[in-house]
Amino acid sequence: MKIATFNVNGVKTRLAHLLRWLEKEQPDVACLQELKALDEGFPADAIRAAGYGALWKGQRSWNGVAILARGQEPVEIRRALPGDEADEQSRYLEAAVDGLVVGCLYLPNGNPQPGPKFEYKLAWFERLIAHAATLVDSEHPVLLCGDYNVVPTDADIYNPRSWRKDALLQPESRACWERLLAQGWTDAIRQLHPDAPVYTFWDYFRQHWQRNAGLRIDHLLLNRKLAPGLRAAGVDTWVRGEEKASDHAPTWVEVDLRAPAARKRPRKS
Repeated sequence: MKIATFNVNGVKTRLAHLLRWLEKEQPDVACLQELKALDEGFPADAIRAAGYGALWKGQRSWNGVAILARGQEPVEIRRALPGDEADEQSRYLEAAVDGLVVGCLYLPNGNPQPGPKFEYKLAWFERLIAHAATLVDSEHPVLLCGDYNVVPTDADIYNPRSWRKDALLQPESRACWERLLAQGWTDAIRQLHPDAPVYTFWDYFRQHWQRNAGLRIDHLLLNRKLAPGLRAAGVDTWVRGEEKASDHAPTWVEVDLRAPAARKRPRKS
């Protein structure tokens, strides 16, 4: 099974890009972020015509997440991240596809920092960590993927010097990421490409795409049940090179759901 995550940066504006990518790469599951569309504005008919069932949760002008499944309908599990019933931002969607539990997330950017947006980022991250703790040892294979808006290490950015004040590189953001991984999640890209510079995002300024001056902020995390089945991982960089493309490229994993599960780590008493 091939599962991908793609921040489309406007699903209506870049529908043609999305459909070309689906046709060429044919992921079995595609998790989308930053739809920038209300529920009724989601292009469900065009996506179904491309062979994909879909769940989505939109929001006017920004945010929004969706899960697509090739040849079938994803089975909804939850439409929001637990922990704050007052949070109205559309940033999390969870569904089952062929026995795989997929969490599609769009973690807050957090800029400018310090300030309320950064505080919201960290609070949302804490909620994600709490929810992930309930999934990491699940008897079901689980994948948490999306735009995490975190550059895990300086090796995940072309040059950290000019980004030091950005929320994506703050010690607090990175500490949350490390706490999440410490639960037992496998970072698919780094697991299979431990030393290579792998980027998933290139902003629109200073010819960053043309110079391959990128960042790795789109991640796919596998729980203990799923991690032994990891077979491949990569980035469809050609999508970023399209005219008027999203500033992100689809990032993906291939997994074998039949692989034997890893043993659970003994719990501390």
